[in-house]
Amino acid sequence: MIDLLTYPFMVRALIAAAVTGLAAPAIGTYLVQRRLALLGDGLGHVAVTGVALGLLTGTSPTWFAVFVAVVGAVAIEVIRERGHTSGDVALALLFYGGLAGGVLITGLAGQTASRLQEFLFGSVTSVSVADLLATVVLAVVVIAVCLGLQPQLFAVSQDQDFARVAGVPIRFYNLLVAVLAAVTVTVAMRTVGLLLVSALMVVPVATAQQLTRSFRSTLGVAMVLGLGASLGGLVLAAYLSTVPLTVAPGPTIVLLSLTGFALAWPAGVWLRSRQSRAREVARA
Repeated sequence: MIDLLTYPFMVRALIAAAVTGLAAPAIGTYLVQRRLALLGDGLGHVAVTGVALGLLTGTSPTWFAVFVAVVGAVAIEVIRERGHTSGDVALALLFYGGLAGGVLITGLAGQTASRLQEFLFGSVTSVSVADLLATVVLAVVVIAVCLGLQPQLFAVSQDQDFARVAGVPIRFYNLLVAVLAAVTVTVAMRTVGLLLVSALMVVPVATAQQLTRSFRSTLGVAMVLGLGASLGGLVLAAYLSTVPLTVAPGPTIVLLSLTGFALAWPAGVWLRSRQSRAREVARA
C-alpha cells in the first residue's frame, strides 16, 4: 500500500475510488427500496451519449455526461409519473437510445468505439486532477443529500401514499432521487464504468440487507461495504498487474463486491431462520 502511494496517479485513483464507493451505495439504497435497481443501468447507457458529445465538442466528457444523464433521469421520472408507459419500457428506451446515440456521435467525432472503453468499463488509474475534483465535488453532494434528507427520502421510497398524506412533496423527492442517481452514475464512470455502475449501486445494498434489519443500518453498512470493495478492488487490481497480469480495476471492484454478497448470504439465511424461530417461541 505504501508503494502505491508513491505514485500520484494511484493517489488520485484511490481518492476517486473511495468517494465513489461511498456515494454509489448511498443513493443505491433508496433505489433498491423503490425497486428501481436497474435505473443505474439505464442512466449509464444514456450517459454514453453525454460522453460522446464531450468527445465531439472537445470538452469535458464528465460534465456532458452529467447533463445528459440528469435530463434522462428527469425524463424517465416524468414518464413514470404520468403513466404514459411503464417504468421498464422507459428504461428500455434509455438503454437502447443512449448507447446507440453514443456510438453514433462518437463516430461523427472521428473517434472509434474503442475510445469509449475507458468510460464503459472504467479507467480510474487515468483520472486527471480536473476529473478527480469533479468526482469528489459531485460525490460529496450526493452523500450529503442522501444522509441529510434521509427521513424524507426514506418516506418517499418506502410508502408514497403515507408520505403524501404526511405532506411530503412526492414529486420533488422522486425527481431528486432520479437526479442523484444520474449524478452518481457519472461519478462512478471513471471508477467502474458506465456499464458496471449499477452493480456498485446495488450489490453492497443487497449484501447489507443480509446482515441488517433497519433502513438506517442498511444504508450505513452498504456505504462501508462499497468503500471496502472500491478500495480493495483497486489495490487488488494494482497488485495483480505487477505479477504481471493485466487486470482492470472496474471489473475487479464489482467481482469483489459480488464475493462479499456470496459470503454474506449464508449468514443472512441463518439470521432470518434464527429470528423466525425466536418469533415462534415468543408466540408459544
